[in-house]
Amino acid sequence: MADGTNRNMGKTIAEVEALLGKHRPGIMGEQDFSRFSVLVPLVRGEDGQLCVLFEKRAATMRRQAGEICFPGGRIDPEDASEWDAARRETSEELGLPLEQIHFVGTLDTLVTPASCIYPFVGFLDSLEELHPNSAEVGEVFLVPLAKLLATSPDIYQAKIRVEPGPDYPYHLIPGGEEYPWRFGSVSHYFYQLKGRVVWGMTARILTHFIDLLRQAKEQE
Repeated sequence: MADGTNRNMGKTIAEVEALLGKHRPGIMGEQDFSRFSVLVPLVRGEDGQLCVLFEKRAATMRRQAGEICFPGGRIDPEDASEWDAARRETSEELGLPLEQIHFVGTLDTLVTPASCIYPFVGFLDSLEELHPNSAEVGEVFLVPLAKLLATSPDIYQAKIRVEPGPDYPYHLIPGGEEYPWRFGSVSHYFYQLKGRVVWGMTARILTHFIDLLRQAKEQE
């Protein structure tokens, strides 16, 4: 009986191993999140300097009106990949042909309590055909990459805590309503660029990108 059990267990382990061998690790619960793609656009300025392009959201936008952001938006089912979504959104918002938007690299995925944001770095051939969508974009401005590399953001801490809903099953957890939930904090980054404030997810993505460039320079 024991030998039969061991053989069955061995078979089960082999099946699990085969299944996991085909699995591509991702973000747990990703299918339940809202999914967005964002592009950090690089472009040559009039003086030839490599710059980062920022948008200011139109004042008429229902959410985050007037805030500084990168081009991007929700990933549609028709998008072949996260990169295709970022490229499409950039084309729609800036009025640039898709063929003028080129892939440069992939940044780390940003996970929030309700969404996954997939940031990419891209290069725009030029801004000669730039026609921003006025319904979404209030203005566009460039900041030299060299200036960003020489700039450090102000960093502030925001506390995060768990607030269970009114129907939360406290009777199922040790301690009930007195359960010792852990409190955390998250860093919020603020840049003041050309009289404008960049903060929130845009500042976090920008900080991540700039940190990667600085690390690469230090390793040269």
